[in-house]
Amino acid sequence: MRLLLFNLATDADDPVLGFTTSWIGALAERVEFVHVVTMRAGRLALPGNVRVHSVGKEKGYSEPRRVIEFYKIIGRILRQERIDVCFSHMMPLFTVMAGPILRLTGIPIITWYAHLHRARILPAAHWLSTRMVASVESAYPYRRDKFTAVGQGIDTGLFLPEAETRPEKIPMILSVGRLSPVKDHPTLIKAVCFLRQIWHEPFRVAIVGGPTSERDQAYVRSLHQQVTQLGLEEIVSIEPAVSMDKLPSWYRRSTVNVNMTPTGSSDKVVWEALACGRICVVANEGFKPTLGKYAGELSYAYGEAEQLAARLKWTLSLSESARAAIGTELRREVEVSHGLNGLANRLVEIFESTLAPSATAAQVKQA
Repeated sequence: MRLLLFNLATDADDPVLGFTTSWIGALAERVEFVHVVTMRAGRLALPGNVRVHSVGKEKGYSEPRRVIEFYKIIGRILRQERIDVCFSHMMPLFTVMAGPILRLTGIPIITWYAHLHRARILPAAHWLSTRMVASVESAYPYRRDKFTAVGQGIDTGLFLPEAETRPEKIPMILSVGRLSPVKDHPTLIKAVCFLRQIWHEPFRVAIVGGPTSERDQAYVRSLHQQVTQLGLEEIVSIEPAVSMDKLPSWYRRSTVNVNMTPTGSSDKVVWEALACGRICVVANEGFKPTLGKYAGELSYAYGEAEQLAARLKWTLSLSESARAAIGTELRREVEVSHGLNGLANRLVEIFESTLAPSATAAQVKQA
């Protein structure tokens, strides 16, 4: 199978999208060749059967020029190569741009879309796609006629517990991810005030992430102002975003993680933290299947700072051995339902299911 893959950013050092390098590598192990068409390229750490084609955002190309580059790249690939399937990861724009051409040439499109809000372009991408996929059902905000939940694809070989790294002596509550209004950090900061009233032992809060737009930069300034106004400077720190390979160290040093995004978002950092054996308190009901019997203690109502504080107090009150036991159990669930190998296998099964019987038979004959 030869795969055409659309990707937003292909850069192993990208603090938000660096994980896609692992995804591409896992898929490359299961197919003959992968052509990646990406909006932006950075450091590439990929197998030899992967070729990356950037439309040039990292070079400062204008939008019209990027459109031209996209069609030049697609045209060249389709003229020179056999492509069996297209996988579009969080790129409904590329799905719509390439969709008519790929449909005319009989190439099925599988589009991954996982977002709280339905983009205006999503209905068109849904119509042009053969299948739609996302990590969990609640992450896909449109029709279910073509949809399959496939898991998140966490690299459990990178995100894993490590005996040499123990939680810090002063308990650390950790929140990781992009600094953007949808992440609802003000609720965490308010919860710290309530927690300080009901938990009389030392603790600190680390918010690790960075803005990705001018709007997000204004949001970050508002968070600093909120911390100052509430007198939490000695408890709450806002740390810069880090590359994916540095995240496991943060998770392992934490006592409990917290994720404030609402239901409808599939924030992979929750599964990353759980894969490192660390408890995570969440607002998003989409994580309840992973949390299983602990969902009641580890979930709170979105935006309810006082309830979040109560959940954090519960986790801090546990003994270290009890937290470790829960962490071990939840890591196993991540490995089964959201591990990278499982995701890659499920995607390849979906790719194969979309191929015409004649194409599948030809591939088997070549093999």
